[in-house]
Amino acid sequence: MKIKNVVMTLAAAGLVFSAQTSIAGTTLDAVKKKGVLSCGVSTGLAGFSQKDEKGQWSGLDVDVCRGVAAAVLGDASKVQYKPLTAKERFTALQSGEIDILSRNTTWTHTRDTSLGLNFAGVIYYDGAGFMVSKKLGVKSATELNGANACIQAGTSTELAISDYFRENNMKYKAITFDTSDQTRAGFESGRCDFLVSDQSQLYALRIGLKDPDGAIVLPEVISKEPLGPVVRQNDDEWFNVVKWVVNASIEGEYQGVTSSNAEEMKTKGNPGQKRLLGTEGDLGEKLGLPADWAFQVIKQVGNYAESFERNVGQGSPLKIARGLNAQWNKGGILYSPAMR
Repeated sequence: MKIKNVVMTLAAAGLVFSAQTSIAGTTLDAVKKKGVLSCGVSTGLAGFSQKDEKGQWSGLDVDVCRGVAAAVLGDASKVQYKPLTAKERFTALQSGEIDILSRNTTWTHTRDTSLGLNFAGVIYYDGAGFMVSKKLGVKSATELNGANACIQAGTSTELAISDYFRENNMKYKAITFDTSDQTRAGFESGRCDFLVSDQSQLYALRIGLKDPDGAIVLPEVISKEPLGPVVRQNDDEWFNVVKWVVNASIEGEYQGVTSSNAEEMKTKGNPGQKRLLGTEGDLGEKLGLPADWAFQVIKQVGNYAESFERNVGQGSPLKIARGLNAQWNKGGILYSPAMR
């Protein structure tokens, strides 16, 4: 409790965290004892973390937390979601308010080295882009000199757009908002000429407009935005659990193991499939988890392809192509380290 108070005091003072000041401890044991995983998500972003009218959360980020709950607690539904703005997210994780942050968060050098946090992999390779009203007749971001920009505060996009406009000797006026919904409303009300965000978010925000066809996403992608879950430093046991849950989902797709055939593959699969599903080897024991941890992830949540298609791919309103997020042997850069 004392450590938590110190951390919250530093956060309130706006001080950055070093590895030495992060919370040490065993999050895995705490989650097992609580019987529920506390997961920090967005305040609402289609395809990544969004709550429906029945109060059920879904999305690519949500599936990470469901996968961790399935691996650790044997039940993907044992997740308590905590909606957070971009400005709130890191403090919530640093203070111990949440066990994992899975909230369309870009893995950057500064965040990885100065906040007392660890990124546990990449679940979506993204890049910042621009959305404009068709009425403007703009075809390229190079035509936006002097324009007003709607931006969500506390995001890596703020630096990306600053760099882009400086490089192209252009100026802009930033109008910032705390949430995605507020940013979209600002754009829709005409407070800015364009909205800048990760490309995946642009498509998600676009379908929420009253007239989606009245807006277009420009072709320029101006930054690298690898998105992934985050945990506190100095808790390698928990870091390993989250990291390998992400990898198990990716490896499941590579190995051809799905939520539909996982049960059969436990006994009839090849050696790699059996190791993944826990009927051979001791991968679970090395993580402090049951032997069938990855089986539970894939059986209850699906492999990466199933999650992608359901939330942001062709089976979703966003209909985003796999692109960089395809497996390494299918034209993308998605890759899990060897599971052996």
